[in-house]
Amino acid sequence: EFIHVNHSIADSVAFAIHTHMGTIVHTGDFKIDSTPIDGEVIDLARFGELGKEGVLALLADSTNVERPGFTPSEKTVGATFKRQFQGCEDRIIVTTFASNVHRIQQVLDAAAAFGRKVAVTGRSMENIMKVSTELGYMKVPKNTLVDINRIKGLPKNKQVIVTTGSQGEEMSALYRMAFSQHKQVEIGAGDKVIISASAIPGNEVTVSRVINELFRKGVKVVYDRADMLHVSGHACQEELKIIHALTKPRFFVPLHGEQRMLQIHCQLAQQMGMDRNHIAIADNGGVIEITGKSMKLSANSVPAGEVYVDGSGVGDVGAVVMRDRKRLAEDGMVVVVLPISAHDGNLLSEPEIITRGFIYVKESGDLMKELQSVARDAAENVSRKRGRDDGELKGSVKSAVSSYLFKTTKRNPMVIPVVTRL
Repeated sequence: EFIHVNHSIADSVAFAIHTHMGTIVHTGDFKIDSTPIDGEVIDLARFGELGKEGVLALLADSTNVERPGFTPSEKTVGATFKRQFQGCEDRIIVTTFASNVHRIQQVLDAAAAFGRKVAVTGRSMENIMKVSTELGYMKVPKNTLVDINRIKGLPKNKQVIVTTGSQGEEMSALYRMAFSQHKQVEIGAGDKVIISASAIPGNEVTVSRVINELFRKGVKVVYDRADMLHVSGHACQEELKIIHALTKPRFFVPLHGEQRMLQIHCQLAQQMGMDRNHIAIADNGGVIEITGKSMKLSANSVPAGEVYVDGSGVGDVGAVVMRDRKRLAEDGMVVVVLPISAHDGNLLSEPEIITRGFIYVKESGDLMKELQSVARDAAENVSRKRGRDDGELKGSVKSAVSSYLFKTTKRNPMVIPVVTRL
């Protein structure tokens, strides 16, 4: 069963999953917004009804559980846009998440209020605006939207450009503007960039790089979170307490957050009167077994984690390949070519050492000679044994060379022995 909730994308829902043992409520990403842009308030009444009927387990969003109070309404950002637009003589460039239809709506409304035209750049932004307008989720004020190529002919104080790139993504439109790679928009003094988003954890470096480049070009950049340029789509502590109080679950599983957030959400549930034994914190892939009377973490797990996209392949790069790439990137590679006699299995000449990303060969002659010596000794030790094979030879040389290199350089390059029988 779908239950309407508020979030930073349109049509967000929670689930009530009805089973023969009881109802499980999964909040999904949510906040409680009393003044949403589309007028559709979260259906708290249905959460309350389910609570009266009896909820077996609540699974709830933990993203903002560290923050006390309530998450501000999306409408507060609209007021900020109007303050930023008022009296501004610069061209205004706004970047936000392309999926945040209500945020883009507020940019359009602010632009129309101050007599500005709006152009859109960035593939995801263009696609979402097209679809959301066709489906009626976004209402574009009359004579406000123009093509990106036509807006250049207008005075700067009549232009607004809505763009992707709030997370500093390298291929995004804002990134290309900042680094002078955008075909239609050349940015500089006389431009004001409003970053209406917070950096997702892990993206701080890329966002900072774009902001620094914009400043370098003389652009005014407005990115201070204190000015209500962005509000979260996730519930803070008091909103989470409301959901706990309405649903009155027998069991609770905190979701969607790092370990510290899950633990803090666990503490919040206990403050609401829940027994610690009725709360399960699981890692990704963990299996939780629930009956009408008990809940426990199973010893079993299911596959979970990253799915890597590499070129045109999806999911065909696994942990072993990633480990090899990391090692190659950090320590490089050493190839040992062993010319072996097909007749008697003895070395025909000195091993050839080829390196990539490890050392500069021309300045490391002594080390290369030592490596040849270590590889030769290891190969000759194997060739004296009976029943030798290429696998044993490669293993012995690899082990000897790796040990010597780590002892000498404290680095652990990938060592690849190659046997050529002549």
